[in-house]
Amino acid sequence: MKVAIIHEWLESYAGSERVVEQLLEIWPDADLFAVCDVLPDTERGFLRGRPVRTSFIQRLPFARRHFRKYLGLMPIAVEQFDLAGYDLVVSSNHAVAKGVITGPGQLHVSYVHSPMRYAWDLQHQYLRQAGLERGPMSLYTRWLLHRMRHWDRSSAAGVDSIVANSRYIAERVEKVWRRPAAVIHPPVDVEGFPLGEAREGHYLIAARMVPYKRVELVVEAFRAMPQRRLVVCGDGPGAALVRQAAAGVPNITLRGRVPQDELVRLTRTARAFVYAAEEDFGIGMVEAQACGTPLIAYGRGGSRDIVRPETGILFPEQSTAAIAAAVERFEALSPAIDPAACRANALRFSAATFRERFRRHVEGLLAECAAA
Repeated sequence: MKVAIIHEWLESYAGSERVVEQLLEIWPDADLFAVCDVLPDTERGFLRGRPVRTSFIQRLPFARRHFRKYLGLMPIAVEQFDLAGYDLVVSSNHAVAKGVITGPGQLHVSYVHSPMRYAWDLQHQYLRQAGLERGPMSLYTRWLLHRMRHWDRSSAAGVDSIVANSRYIAERVEKVWRRPAAVIHPPVDVEGFPLGEAREGHYLIAARMVPYKRVELVVEAFRAMPQRRLVVCGDGPGAALVRQAAAGVPNITLRGRVPQDELVRLTRTARAFVYAAEEDFGIGMVEAQACGTPLIAYGRGGSRDIVRPETGILFPEQSTAAIAAAVERFEALSPAIDPAACRANALRFSAATFRERFRRHVEGLLAECAAA
């Protein structure tokens, strides 16, 4: 069986690339396609020397640094991949990968990290953050996103089976594409986050500091709880806002971006991991659970698939009052939360579990095709 794996773009070894890594474990002889490949040499190990077949965007001016500016050309680019002769096509999609063209006798399964959020429900937020609320560029961007929405929905019709990475994403797929989706959670390196035993009493938040992560909300909540110690790890465009919220507060420690071994140590020794973002899934929350660390998380998005009553607490809204109330509720319930239960919960999201579930899903589809 000839297999093709289609990925959007290869820029860094992050969450969606970890999915590609496991797909290549399932089908080690598969051919890999991407709109463009700008992975640094230091992060290419998961490809194991495998060549990447790229689109014409790879050769356009300044594409290595500014390939996202060619978003309007990406639907055309992905449609140019010649996939004739492949029995199975698996796309890893958060923008355009699912738009590859397949024909009769080919099975196309798309693993969806998210529909294009900046083209759908987050368009207005994207325009505000990009400074594109007015002017000629705003008009062009709105037109482009309008075109992308039409293409995004029409290209979804060419996929034989859609697999979402959480129930939340399955709901979004149903909303924007009017298609059902199976749910298979993404692979998490639970072995890299071993169970911790000695707790040092601090609460922890570790996240890239971008607006939707709402790190500043967590910091503001702990300003009002001087008896609770918070450690903040991460960096990004919103770091100044976080520093401003934490200024002069002795119970809050900003660590910035820390090495991986230090992040693991801080997670293993934390009293709880606090998370205020509405995530598509939330790999960081699973990593905390793997360490036996309870969760205090916003109750929308992927957290609903991760947090169980015996492993953490969900709070109902993104506000300092809701976070502070959840921390106090956790303090009352914490003796009943067993680190071993948190660890067992995290194992549901291991790489081996992902491979087994995804392989079974595809084999079932192939059997149905053969019987038809």
